[in-house]
Amino acid sequence: MRPEFDLDQTPGRSRLLDAGSGRRRSSPIRDLRPFPTLRDFLSWCDETGQLARIADPVPLRHRMTAVHRAALERGGPVLRFDRAEGDGGRAAMPVIANLFGTTARVAAGLGVTPERLDDLGTFLAALRAPTPPDGLRDALAHWPMLKAALATRPKIGGRAPVQDVCLEGAEVDLGAIPVQTHWPGDAGPLITWPLVLTRPEGSRAEEAARYNAGIYRAQVLGPDRLIMRWLPHRGGAAHHRGWAARGERTPVAIVLGADPATLLSAALPLPETVSELTFAGALNGARPRLVLAKTVPMLVPAEAEIVIEGWVSPTETAPEGPFGDHTGYYNAAEPFPVVEVSAITHRRDPLYLSTYTGRPPDEPSVIGEVFNRLALPTMRAQIPEIRDVWLPPAACSYRIAVVSIDKRYPGQARRVMMALWGMLPQFSYTKMIVVVDDDIDVRDWDDIAWALSTRMDPGRDTVVMDRTPMDYLDFASPEPGLAGKIGLDATTKIGSETTRAWGEVMHTDPADASFAADLVARVLPGLEGG
Repeated sequence: MRPEFDLDQTPGRSRLLDAGSGRRRSSPIRDLRPFPTLRDFLSWCDETGQLARIADPVPLRHRMTAVHRAALERGGPVLRFDRAEGDGGRAAMPVIANLFGTTARVAAGLGVTPERLDDLGTFLAALRAPTPPDGLRDALAHWPMLKAALATRPKIGGRAPVQDVCLEGAEVDLGAIPVQTHWPGDAGPLITWPLVLTRPEGSRAEEAARYNAGIYRAQVLGPDRLIMRWLPHRGGAAHHRGWAARGERTPVAIVLGADPATLLSAALPLPETVSELTFAGALNGARPRLVLAKTVPMLVPAEAEIVIEGWVSPTETAPEGPFGDHTGYYNAAEPFPVVEVSAITHRRDPLYLSTYTGRPPDEPSVIGEVFNRLALPTMRAQIPEIRDVWLPPAACSYRIAVVSIDKRYPGQARRVMMALWGMLPQFSYTKMIVVVDDDIDVRDWDDIAWALSTRMDPGRDTVVMDRTPMDYLDFASPEPGLAGKIGLDATTKIGSETTRAWGEVMHTDPADASFAADLVARVLPGLEGG
């Protein structure tokens, strides 16, 4: 049951009450207890039977990824490798993998049960396009959620466990971190779960609301050098261009092992006016704790596991890759900026969080399934006739979209295609959109195939475009970054869309269906629930 919220009327303060229980809630969009650190989340995973400790030695080169993939494909638990083996022997710290290997754990990382993802999606839609409240009661119901996201501000200062150990100068050694080499064709060790913090040129270190938090992979070049792979349209790359235009180095903090809400906030499609760090605090129901880094003018999460501090060169680049990517292919080596590491700080007993990217399923595709649900209310706010959207994980999470609509007029399916391609940046790389009626289950390939085979004429119902933006990792594209798109209208044709009378869909009478279900349950019990 969806909880209702009221404001406590005590003078001088407000709080959130779960109307069903009267208990105080730490966040209006949170069902689970707060997870202010990665360790808190791992403890919850352990308590719920979702953490496995692996005592056997497992090589960081290729084999740890193979174990991780086998566990993920079986819907397995979070993995803690206590004996990671590198070229120099046993690693000094455990490796955590498969953190978000199931959609239930992604939802938990956001603080909600899977059943409440739709409510969280509605909350995100309200942040993007707040609607005027329908009366005072509606205003009171929505105010706590909006206040939580917009008013949560970081706490700055205090003790920082992530700075219990500080290595600078000659002590800096990225080789001490158990970074994996994931695939046989990889160029070398690759950091895959870094939370990369940057800020724009001209800002102050204390202005956390102006920070960008992004997940960008980083190749290890040596003891104190990395390659930062951020694509031109990403926030970190934009900040780098601003600093480089003045001939200055970009300060950067690479956080390894942040709390789950911060990790997922960095990947969420949040409005540009909402800080990822602030939103993570709203998800956790508590203000995030940040401290000044040791060697760069940046704030970093006080409770993280490891922070790599450094400076991104305004001019120096190095060939990054090749590495196995989410498409299931190796991407070509390309030049990206070099980071000079100035310090590594960490807890006294740090954990290293890692993952892999490859042909789905992988953790990004699992996260993508959840984000698909979260994005649906935003899409409906822009295109009200949309009923459901599915981005099949096997299609690299976003290359194909199946959309069901409440169709009311001719040409509506084409309008929806065009709106999706132009509405959200994520859909600019979607190469195929299939539009179906709302009687079709967009997550059922059999239903989709039936709609395509009975409601679509290839000569009439196909929309083809050329030379549109595309992920340059799409090797099917004729040119890097430019490719075609196709839309398939598999809806029932109405009005001027056809000159033929449309057939009537067959349905079993509800009374007959009920009779059949009762009879089958009695005489064929083995089929019950089939």
